[in-house]
Amino acid sequence: MIAIVDVCSGNLRSVEKAVAAAGGDAVVTRDGEVVRKADKVIVPGQGAFGAFTRGLAERDLEAPLREVIARGTPYLGICLGLQVLFDESEEQGPQRGLGLVKGKVVRFRPAKHELKVPHMGWNQIRRRAGDPVGDAIADGDHVYFVHSFHVVPDDPAVTVMESDHGGRFCAAIRQDNLFAVQFHPEKSQRVGLSLLEQFVRSSGRT
Repeated sequence: MIAIVDVCSGNLRSVEKAVAAAGGDAVVTRDGEVVRKADKVIVPGQGAFGAFTRGLAERDLEAPLREVIARGTPYLGICLGLQVLFDESEEQGPQRGLGLVKGKVVRFRPAKHELKVPHMGWNQIRRRAGDPVGDAIADGDHVYFVHSFHVVPDDPAVTVMESDHGGRFCAAIRQDNLFAVQFHPEKSQRVGLSLLEQFVRSSGRT
């Protein structure tokens, strides 16, 4: 069973439908015990970082997430589900994250005025490293982004994909059983579905 963790996000049903189309047995939940029993966990997120972390606390989901991550349960983070793994975010902040991946979340500050923030729409992926889930996406594939902030890992080696918006930024990370993406696979059509299929099939570990 794949638990799709409900943390104040508006894209839960689209993620659930996409995972089902990818062959996964998924349930949307805000119940910590369901999260603890899951074979895999997906944490999607849209909106503001501070509201997301408050949602984790208010729904008593932080402890179950930490437990399943610590024991090696495969984790897929989407958008804020990536950002919350880091130490802190500039958004509404600084705001404390889970601190599971060293680094921070910063706002786009493109030098070119024609580049809009938020960064919204289709953009190309550059592969930086092989990955048991990320290998579903080829170098040069396009995926769908909606975000004003991006992660900056302390260790560049955790970055497995990049994209560009006034400069290269981290589009996906891998750290042990954690795989997380800044883009939205549930909105990325064939390419996104391929990624979800790979997550469903894989062990989720390096």
